Parts: sequence; structure tokens; C-alpha cells
Amino acid sequence: MATTVDSGNQYDRAEEVKRFDDSKIGVKGLVDSGLTTIPRIFLHPPETLSDLKPKPKPKSVAIPTIDLSGPRSTVVEQVAAASRSFGFFQIVNHGIPVQLLDRMIASIRAFHELPTDVKARFYRRDAGTGVSFISNVDLFHSKAASWRDTLQIRLGPTLPELEHIPEVCRDEVVQWNLHSTTLGEQLMGLLSEGLGLDKDTIKNTTCLDARVMVGHYYPCCPQPDLTVGIASHTDPGVLTLLLQDHTGGLQIKHEGEWVDVKPVHGALVINIADILQIMSNDEYKSVEHRVLANPSEEARVSIAVFFNPSAREALYGPFAELTSPEKPAHYRQFIYNDYMRRFFTKELDGKTLTNFYKL
Repeated sequence: MATTVDSGNQYDRAEEVKRFDDSKIGVKGLVDSGLTTIPRIFLHPPETLSDLKPKPKPKSVAIPTIDLSGPRSTVVEQVAAASRSFGFFQIVNHGIPVQLLDRMIASIRAFHELPTDVKARFYRRDAGTGVSFISNVDLFHSKAASWRDTLQIRLGPTLPELEHIPEVCRDEVVQWNLHSTTLGEQLMGLLSEGLGLDKDTIKNTTCLDARVMVGHYYPCCPQPDLTVGIASHTDPGVLTLLLQDHTGGLQIKHEGEWVDVKPVHGALVINIADILQIMSNDEYKSVEHRVLANPSEEARVSIAVFFNPSAREALYGPFAELTSPEKPAHYRQFIYNDYMRRFFTKELDGKTLTNFYKL
């Protein structure tokens, strides 16, 4: 990041970013300081901001909602159809108690609203302990920072030592891990069958093993039209499970337009990630999504679990069963570790990595 000049004043973005990161206060700390304008490192370019303004919609579009308690053949068909058309769907009757979902939201909110000096003890960019509190995973690679803080916890293959997990959310995280792993396995079975494969095909890629949870916190933004909560991106793993509170702000790109993913109490949002699009040979779609900056006085909270392969040195590409002379592979094979290195050394910016591996 180079030094830039604006109205005769020197502005060293790299220095500003480092100062913010070194402060360990996160965006919540900035809000608590009473600022009324956002720092320059959070200002997004005009092309991003112009795209935030809603366009008149000729018809209302909603992502599918699927009842997992229905007949299996029906659920498989619905999950596959949603994954092919939207890349996103909501699920109800998924087996995770609504009371646990509510406690998870409350516990992650409670962590982010701890005193700054308490949270600062968890602030780190390396995930050595399996637990880290950061603001913007791509802070040092992005053109502009986004208005959110994140508590990140490694869930699998094994949880961190319990004393490393903040006490305010420890019990909830342990329970959430058990339930979300069971649900993830169920979803992978449905998605495999939706491709005409054995139900364990996706699970056998080891993507049930390496799981990461992020608890995002989006405090009120004094200038929400000048920044975002999370920039447009696709997820780099296999599958993402998301719990969002009632606030809203998540949008997906569908047929070239941004569509709101309206919160449904007790529902979970599921989205296809890049590796599953590749393994399905483009049958399933990993689509761009973003979160708007929060204009509300009440902070927004969301919790995602990313399912990623644990066999990081293994080769990945389209499943052999889904390729033929009539439908050749759309992607070359690659080592998963190489893929992840590319993802974490760039900013969250659209859908670029799947294109990189296209044949």
C-alpha cells in the first residue's frame, strides 16, 4: 500500500492500517470512542459504493427455504435445485434447538461487547491457539477495510484447549460444534445424492474434518453508505453454514442483481463454496455474497461454520463420475494448500479463484 496525497496532506494507508491493527480495539472500539465519521482506511472506492444503492426490482426474489424433515427424495431434489440455481438456501427443522441458536447469538454478542482490554488478549493474526479476535482477515491486502470484527475459533479436527476459548461463549461453542458437525454431515449426504453420487462422496474428501467458526460483529456504522460490512466474495471451502440474527444485511448475487437474504428465526443459511463448485464440475454454484454496513443502533451478529478439506496436500478437481467425453472437466486439478495460500494473500474481492483453475 503506497503513500497517497490528498489535498496537500500526506496519507500513508499502510501506516494507518498498522496503527489500527496494533491498537487491538477493532471497529467496536472505534465506535465506543464516539467517532462520527469513519477513518479513511474504511472508505470503499466509488465503483463499490455505487453498487450499494438498491435498484427497482420488477419482482421479489427470495432464496429457497427447505424443510429437512420432509421425505428424503424430496429434500435431495430441493437441495440440489437450490444449489444449482441460487447457490444458497435456508433450512428449517434441521435438528439444532432454536434455544441453542439464540444462546449462540447472545454469547458471541457478549464476547464482542466485553471491555476492550479483555478482548485485546485474544487479538492476534496467527491462529496458533485456535482462537483469535481480529478485525478484517484481509486487512493488509484489501484496498479498503470493512466495518466488522470477528472472533475466529477452529472447531475441527479438534477443538482448541477449552481455556483458550473465551469463557463468555465457551459452553455454547462446544454444543454448537457438536450440532453443526452432525448437520454438516447430513447436508453433504443430501448434496452428494443430488449429484447422483454415493451419499458419502463429499464427506470422503475430508471436508467434514477441518471446520472453522467465525462470529462476526457489525456495530452501528456512522456512514454506512461509504463502506461495507463484508465486501463481495465467494467462500473458498466446500460448504458454509450460517446463523444470522434478525437484523439483516446479507445479500447474494443472483442473475446479476443483489438479493436480500431475509433472516428467518430458527432457520440456518447454507451456501455452496468454491471447492464444491469445482468438485461438482459446475453443477453447483458458489455465488458472490456480501454484507452491507450496519446503519442500525443495534449491532448485527452472525456466526458461520466453514467446512474445509483437512487433506491439504491432496489433489482436488471435478469428481471423475461427473466428467465424460460429452461433459469434460471444467477445471484442472490442484493442491488445496495452494488454493488457500492464494485466497489468504489477496483481498476478499469477487469470484476470482475458481476462474484461475478453469481449463
